[in-house]
Amino acid sequence: MERRFVVLSASMGAGHDAVAGELAHRLRERGHDVLVTDVLALLPPGTGPALRSFYRATVRHAPQLYAAIYAAFLSPGRRPSPGSSPLAALAERRLLDVVESRRPDAVVSTFHLAAQVTGRLRARGALRIPSTVVVTDFAVHRGWLHPGNDLHLCVTEAAARAARTGTGRPAAAPGPVVSSSFHTAATAPSPRRPTTLEGHAPGRSPVLVSAGAWGVGSALETTARQLRDIGCLPVVLCGRDERLRRRMARVPGVSALGWVEDMPGLMAAARVLVDNAAGQTAVQALAADLPVVGYRPIPGHGAEGVREMAAAGLATYASDPGELLRTVEELIRPGPARYRHIALGRSAFTGDAARLITDLADAR
Repeated sequence: MERRFVVLSASMGAGHDAVAGELAHRLRERGHDVLVTDVLALLPPGTGPALRSFYRATVRHAPQLYAAIYAAFLSPGRRPSPGSSPLAALAERRLLDVVESRRPDAVVSTFHLAAQVTGRLRARGALRIPSTVVVTDFAVHRGWLHPGNDLHLCVTEAAARAARTGTGRPAAAPGPVVSSSFHTAATAPSPRRPTTLEGHAPGRSPVLVSAGAWGVGSALETTARQLRDIGCLPVVLCGRDERLRRRMARVPGVSALGWVEDMPGLMAAARVLVDNAAGQTAVQALAADLPVVGYRPIPGHGAEGVREMAAAGLATYASDPGELLRTVEELIRPGPARYRHIALGRSAFTGDAARLITDLADAR
């Protein structure tokens, strides 16, 4: 039976949009109608871009300020509890207009502000269709939690427990939402080396260093030089930050890439990912059989996510340069440590979020 869905994303980096896009793809493959909407566009004119600019500026240029904001308003603490965002009220009317126009059977949120909007509307009966929240973070902060939502889908069982504790509502852990192209690249008999690495420093093991879609990270050049000096080929993923790409390209022995279209192919050619956010790049690496090392995490959700990802056994957290280099040297070689990381990464993908979303809609 064909169902209609509205999927709420947010243009904050690229991870939430990637999850929303993959969910839409899976639902459409099942014959359903899907509308993907940016929750920032549901806010009053100018509010969404201002929020995005403020977040990006604080993470890049005032990380301690962002860490303080996160600790005060979002950090889950010892016992997760629902948060409250005043901005959510500003998006309610426009979301109800979308629902009235599209008449979906369910709404799905892939960003925490959207989860607050849908939760508020469901709690007071203004939204009369099921609402699922797909939590993209390993650390479930308060913004993700609202007891008005019907179901939370999380990347790990620990995250699902936190969601159940914080809301008193159902939560499941189907694992990360990642395109099948990453799994395919990992299992291909002879993965094709991407042209961006062809002939570059032959004999050196490529190690990806992620700075996210916005090119955010601390001491990236230092990290790249240290990896180079132990015989690796550091491949710095600069996202859409062209200034960072140009700066990193000037470092001898380092490959600097801008926005990468063929990320599955790139990951198939690499040996390790050095990650600072435990976001979508990190879970894509798990799907691609690429061991993940968390290092110098960005503040707030990044730091908590990197620690939670390591606690789940899905990454190794390196607390200093020496530990980073020792871990990378161990993981780039075939052996028990590398195989253990790959096996644990594969084990994260336990279910299909799209199926759980349609099951909830069918149960109305």
